Amino acid sequence: MAWNTADWQAGMFIRIPDKTVVEKPMVFYHINDVSSSEVTVSVRNLMVAGKSSQVTVIEKFGSSGPGNHFTNLVNEVVVEENARLDYYHLQTDRGGNRFQFTQTEIYQKDSSRVNAFTYDLHGRVLRTNLHLIIDGQGIESHMYGLYLVKGNTISDNHTVVDHRQPNSMTNELYKGILDDSSRGVFNGKIFVRPHAQKTNAFQANRNILLSEKATINTKPQLEIWADDVKCSHGCTSGQLDEEALFYLRARGIDLVSARAMMLYAFAAETFDKIPDDNIRAYVDRAVSERLQNNS
Repeated sequence: MAWNTADWQAGMFIRIPDKTVVEKPMVFYHINDVSSSEVTVSVRNLMVAGKSSQVTVIEKFGSSGPGNHFTNLVNEVVVEENARLDYYHLQTDRGGNRFQFTQTEIYQKDSSRVNAFTYDLHGRVLRTNLHLIIDGQGIESHMYGLYLVKGNTISDNHTVVDHRQPNSMTNELYKGILDDSSRGVFNGKIFVRPHAQKTNAFQANRNILLSEKATINTKPQLEIWADDVKCSHGCTSGQLDEEALFYLRARGIDLVSARAMMLYAFAAETFDKIPDDNIRAYVDRAVSERLQNNS
């Protein structure tokens, strides 16, 4: 973040007025032309969702050309009282030489709601930090993520949920599917401050490794300084269920399709909760195509 502060070259300030419902999603495209040379870009955005407002924000990344590019992106977001933000981070750039660092900090006030969805489907080194600061009561937030990587891709996800006030709920689910020599990292932290009584906070990370060379480093963490809370965390790592795979093949389904079906069922939980039908269909299609190419 300090690097971005010193070097940022472009960005946006967006304010959603109080009691305003933005009917259509706001889509931010980050596109780099690396057809003739390498590119390094630092961008910083500030967004404020006013009281009782509603907005959907989509970040999508793309590029043209075979060269390397590095994107250093910082988003600072304030969600005022009773406001709602649906936030999507879609890394679907098919280029292989994409290096990206993203830090998104979302500050929430009373009775606000945030749904955050993060998808890493392509790239070389992808580092994504997502921080939620729960500084109000009656807040509900959900975080879903999927990293579906192969080759020598590194998908590095770090999340922080900081409960500073009582009577709020957060839920977090990240899943990973890793093949070849790819590497996944999940480091999730939940802080429950002394005043944050009656907090409900849940966190889970689940992974499937498709090759012997793929690796996952997962570290879910809870730090609780309050005594009247409900909190849980956990992680799992494993391989495809061979019995279930045999069951599908015994019914005439070829190996490639059977694997893709099982992986799709595993991944679908991260996008079944997307509230917008069109966005959910887009993510569904992108994940399905990625799985067909991966199987």
